[in-house]
Amino acid sequence: MPDPLERYNAKRDFAKTAEPAGTLEPGHGNGFMVQKHDATRLHWDFRLEVDGVLKSWAVTRGPSLDPDEKRLAVRTEDHPLSYATFEGTIPKGEYGGGTVMLWDRGTWAPVAGKSAKDIDKGHLHFTLDGERMKGEWLLIRLKPRAKEKRENWLLRKLDDAYAGGTDTLVEEALTSVDTGRTMAEIAEGKPARKTAPAKAAKPAKAVKPAKRRAAKPQAMPAFREPQLCTLVDAVPAGAGWLHEVKYDGYRALVAVAGGEAKVFTRSGLDWTDKFAAIAEAAAALPVDSALIDGEIVAFKDGRPDFSTLKDAISAGGDMTLFAFDLLELDGEDLTALTTVERKDRLRAMLTDGPRLQFAEHVLGSGEALFEAMCKEGLEGVVSKRADAPYAGKRNRTWLKAKCTRRQEFVIIGWTPSDKKRGFKSLLLGLHEDGGFRYAGKVGTGFDQAMMDDLAERLAGLAVKTPPVDAESLKPFKAALRGARWVKPELVAEIAFAEVTPDKVLRHSSFLGLRGDKAAADVVAEVAEPAPAAPEVHIKVSSRDRVIFPESDVTKGELADYYAHLSPIMLPWAGRRPVSLVRCPQGRAKQCFFQKHDAGSFGDTVHHVDVKEKDGSVQPYLYVDDADGLVACVQMGTIEFHGWGSRIDDLEKPDRLVIDLDPDEGLDFADTKRAAEHVSAQLAELGLVSFPLLSGGKGVHVVVPLTPQAAWPAVKDFADRFARALAAAEPDRYVAVMTKAKRKGKIFIDYLRNQRGSTAIMPYSTRARAGAPVAAPVSWTELRDIDTAARWGVRDAEELLQRATSRALAGWGVAEQVLPDL
Repeated sequence: MPDPLERYNAKRDFAKTAEPAGTLEPGHGNGFMVQKHDATRLHWDFRLEVDGVLKSWAVTRGPSLDPDEKRLAVRTEDHPLSYATFEGTIPKGEYGGGTVMLWDRGTWAPVAGKSAKDIDKGHLHFTLDGERMKGEWLLIRLKPRAKEKRENWLLRKLDDAYAGGTDTLVEEALTSVDTGRTMAEIAEGKPARKTAPAKAAKPAKAVKPAKRRAAKPQAMPAFREPQLCTLVDAVPAGAGWLHEVKYDGYRALVAVAGGEAKVFTRSGLDWTDKFAAIAEAAAALPVDSALIDGEIVAFKDGRPDFSTLKDAISAGGDMTLFAFDLLELDGEDLTALTTVERKDRLRAMLTDGPRLQFAEHVLGSGEALFEAMCKEGLEGVVSKRADAPYAGKRNRTWLKAKCTRRQEFVIIGWTPSDKKRGFKSLLLGLHEDGGFRYAGKVGTGFDQAMMDDLAERLAGLAVKTPPVDAESLKPFKAALRGARWVKPELVAEIAFAEVTPDKVLRHSSFLGLRGDKAAADVVAEVAEPAPAAPEVHIKVSSRDRVIFPESDVTKGELADYYAHLSPIMLPWAGRRPVSLVRCPQGRAKQCFFQKHDAGSFGDTVHHVDVKEKDGSVQPYLYVDDADGLVACVQMGTIEFHGWGSRIDDLEKPDRLVIDLDPDEGLDFADTKRAAEHVSAQLAELGLVSFPLLSGGKGVHVVVPLTPQAAWPAVKDFADRFARALAAAEPDRYVAVMTKAKRKGKIFIDYLRNQRGSTAIMPYSTRARAGAPVAAPVSWTELRDIDTAARWGVRDAEELLQRATSRALAGWGVAEQVLPDL
């Protein structure tokens, strides 16, 4: 029998490489691993344990979460099982010379009806349960071409709960699952550093780089009063609202700290034991502490079902927390942030799986979502003001619109049955004016086990007199003949068709008991009128004045663009010192920068006092709402350029920007390749980055930062990084501003990362022909875009919809600090 490791051993000199020698070992089971390998060309080696060896493929661009992405996977020689733990460097000149990182590991299994023997047939359908790669995948062998020496396969993710819209998996998972080191640290031979387990794959999730600072122990966050929704008769219109699915389950707050978690009901009851699996998943989150708001559901036929949830709580069945808000993170109170900002932080923090999932949302288009949810038989839609803080009470910044009428009622009694069952119907009440009033009865929706359980509970609550005013029951004397009364303690979820003029239910159905809500809190829910689309309160004069003569875009259109895009622009541009490019007569006329407040913008544009180098204090402009953006347009503003820090912590940047400014003679394809190269170099250092089309001719590579390092350190890092790139590839890059030295090259503008310097803000328009805008894109999308001015002012609706697409989910958000360089 031929030795399956003969090729492996023949290619290596084990006196020179630290790789393990190829000896056959008994199979250990069904392991898989992926090794990131920076050899002649960066690739990811994907390996499956089969018959005592590791079947191996070199995936040239790494695995992608996007089901539409088919990644070339070149079959390589079988590797020994001992290779599964290899991480280090292979000497230059040796086969595969370069740095190797253990990038993922776990177990694999063929799907039902398939087996590992399918590899020989050229088609393998399998599941992975790794630290980063999860769910269903396909490997398909391509037909060989003439003179090809190796087998070419395609690796593809199937569309399941772990699928995403981009290849952020390889772009954001930058450290070893074993040692927590970056590629640069492995190449330098630095020792392993302790790190939290790698985050599991999920649509466009930022895998949190290991923290380079000692984590401060955080106390378990205390329960807070959750924000509650106001019932409305329709979904609110306008771009100022984000809309989520209304889940049919139990509201919960999940507190995490020190590797432990607690699950609280909406009233503050500790139900950790009832939701143990969710608590366990939350406890494993790579955070010091957190307080998460969400809804716990159980599924029946692919849909959340309240009755199924009740059974799951009793029997320990499968349940999922859909997390939709984040109140605290690592000791920081986030409730003052906008809804969009809190959800961005939440998305980046979560490690989604069967127990924890991010509650997706759309911006605008709430009516369409509501119609779709009702057609699917779901409960409805929750709408939230995109710019609102977390109030911790019921108000009109969180609204709910229901497809069917349902709410909680208190059980106040029951009527006997003339058949062999516990009761004929339950009598319902609502809290009103300090007591309870009769609200009707329900006689359907029970199975026998449910009836037996209720009958036993009711027997223990029996009282002789009704818990409601006897006079109020007289109109219903016939319907209540033979009624038995109970203490008003049990709360039931009831669906119904309507409420009659005498305020009792018609066509009601029992859904289940609610142990998370007190009887005293149960009142009649009356739908209020939905609010009108939010209006901007700034009057824009000369709306018909043409600002962009090449495209006839007017001042009014520009103001409307900023008002419409404010929910997605303000998380980046809001509460940040800004420099404005003002062109009062239009972009083709005289334009100038303004960064100081001269008192001419009105009350909606604010200023923050900044101490200058000379000791003077100057008022720098900032905005924090749509009115502020539009007020700037009213004063002739076209562009918004922002500092790298916010007014809350001016001396500590929360982002670093590498501005790639190409010489006039270069093609945009050169800039794209440079951006990917810069991103790859940052990844070597463990930094996640995101591309921003400048709206001009370049690309900004944006690096989010946890505000920790001060301006001098951030500038120094950017300076040394840019100069290192220019020194390594002097024919491609230049790191000095001198025009003569930039001929045919790309200028790496690192000076945007010093105190007082600014960079264009996402979604800002540019004072250029065609009214282009600066637009976030994913690295996958960038490859197919042929201009940095892809979108413009008249693409506002598309930009708004893109902001919540799978491609941009999690764009610009990652908790990371600068490494040593």
